[in-house]
Amino acid sequence: MDNALQHTAIYSEHEALGAKCADFGGWEMPIEYAGAVAEHDAVRSAVGVFDVSHMGKLRITGAGAVSALNAVVTSELGKITAGQAQYSMLCNDKGGIIDDFIIYRFSDDDIFVIPNAANASEVFEALRKALPNGLNVINEHEEFGIIAIQGPRSPEVLVSLNLPNDLDYMSFSQATYEGQSVTVCRTGYTGEVGFEVVAPNEILRTLWIAAVNGAGEQGGMPAGLGARDLLRTEMGYPLHGQDISPLITPVEALLGWSVGWAKPEFHGKDALTTMREAGAPRKRVALKSVGRGIPRAHMDVYADDELTIKVGEVTSGTYSPSLKQGIALALIDSAAMDSDPSGFYIDVRGKALECERTSLPFVDSSPK
Repeated sequence: MDNALQHTAIYSEHEALGAKCADFGGWEMPIEYAGAVAEHDAVRSAVGVFDVSHMGKLRITGAGAVSALNAVVTSELGKITAGQAQYSMLCNDKGGIIDDFIIYRFSDDDIFVIPNAANASEVFEALRKALPNGLNVINEHEEFGIIAIQGPRSPEVLVSLNLPNDLDYMSFSQATYEGQSVTVCRTGYTGEVGFEVVAPNEILRTLWIAAVNGAGEQGGMPAGLGARDLLRTEMGYPLHGQDISPLITPVEALLGWSVGWAKPEFHGKDALTTMREAGAPRKRVALKSVGRGIPRAHMDVYADDELTIKVGEVTSGTYSPSLKQGIALALIDSAAMDSDPSGFYIDVRGKALECERTSLPFVDSSPK
């Protein structure tokens, strides 16, 4: 493995559990332990514990921090109060998505942002430049870790850790663990009831071991990023670098719900407003395979089974363990969607895989 890859504070625990690891945003992260499907099933039926410490951690402090950030990111931060979190995005001048992230509002003058691992440095630099002098933008990427505890039995695991579990969706609370302050948030990336615990690296190993043991008592297990990708795809949650990117806008990705259109300003507003009014040239579509075959990212999508009329591309695709069939998220030309709304064909190694359009999420699940 490349020696340049970074490791989380509990990498040795993953090694001890026999995890298969790979590069995620410059970090050597566990892909699977017992197997991605088994771990997926554990999260859907009981509970899984993920190390997602590779995600970025930025803190913004100073008078008027919320107001200043609100003029930069897409979401309306005025819709949340202290102790609540919100999904948001940072866009470029053309409306493309530089990154998507979760924002924790501690107070009007104190914000915590969790960007994607691969984009953490870029988001840090972009916010440092965009926010006014007098605000502190602090990169805490390597000071804290994040343990995600996900699944219908996750509240019981929080009880075993003596951490709060009676939180509303997208709200958070401060607690003490091993004498250190931790933040517990009712959020996640799996579509199940779940929590993410942001903790100092000094106590991360103790927290991880206790969480894994607590999950085991509930019929759960540690889970890797392979299972996490299966789970998020089944929910239709976008992955930056695939379903969203600097070349894909929130309008095209059907993420307009996370844009504060009435705000006087945010980065990319002019371009996004123009696209919204004129209509997006492409739109995200959810597809389920009719025949046998597994869609994968970057496969071409066609309007005909002869594979002659290309209309788009798969951005995420996999086999759904829950549905026992292939599923995909794709960007499709808007004109093709209007002319053939029922389904499309994906080129799977030269063979036409018939797919039908469906609504999201693919599975009957909710994190709320």
